[in-house]
Amino acid sequence: MGPLTASRTLVMGVLNVTPDSFSDGGAWADPSRAVARGLSMSDDGADILDVGGESTRPGATRVSTEEEQERIIGVIEELAAAGHVISVDTLNASTAIAAVQAGAAIVNDVSGGTSDPAMLGAVADLAVPYILQHSRGEPTTMVDLARYGEDLVGEVIAELEGRVAAAVAAGIAESAIILDPGLGFAKEGNQNWEVLASLERFRALGFPVLVGASRKRFLGAIPPEDRAADPAERDHATAAITALAALAGVWGVRVHEVRPSRDAVRVAEAWGAARKEARP
Repeated sequence: MGPLTASRTLVMGVLNVTPDSFSDGGAWADPSRAVARGLSMSDDGADILDVGGESTRPGATRVSTEEEQERIIGVIEELAAAGHVISVDTLNASTAIAAVQAGAAIVNDVSGGTSDPAMLGAVADLAVPYILQHSRGEPTTMVDLARYGEDLVGEVIAELEGRVAAAVAAGIAESAIILDPGLGFAKEGNQNWEVLASLERFRALGFPVLVGASRKRFLGAIPPEDRAADPAERDHATAAITALAALAGVWGVRVHEVRPSRDAVRVAEAWGAARKEARP
């Protein structure tokens, strides 16, 4: 199975090899622990491991490409050598190149090619699948850019289409592009729910769609108030979104805890199959 082909929604496990992730507080910053975590997620059913060495949470400060690569390249080499499908979560063309040379099979760019002008050309040369996410600005400015008119989804789609056109112009094949609407990136609170409620509009663009809702701040309203501040308390809500997104036909979900979302995909498969059987 290639990284773009699947008969069901794929589960992408998040592996943050960073000291400042919002979701896990740097639990996997040590390379040996990161590799062990990746192997554990694969055992839990992860189809893809998304390895990142730079936090892109709102307000995060950038790190050098040298430091980013020092964090992740050895981890990618070891996990890829063990036969796992790896995507690299990076804003930087040089890191994307180094990661693919180390065994990564997919480039996941949360900026959609806007952060590093060399990214789109590099991905075209690498000839690997490219996850093109919607965002605005940098992590330090994205919150201030969450301003939309009456049709938020229409604006996000238009901006994604613009980035797709730029990617294709740079030489990336349309068949290699996966779209991510960018939950939490220049989107606040209920704006994220509006995006999720409109997944069919994103799928109608004709590209595979990745949903990355896991543990994000807008889910903090779901657990009781005494637990809402802990990102790990949002895993149940994340799994619920996985089931709904899978039922909506998305290509993949990006999650921190794999097993609940893998089960949620199975539930969506069974539900969808029964619904087809029940139709007159």
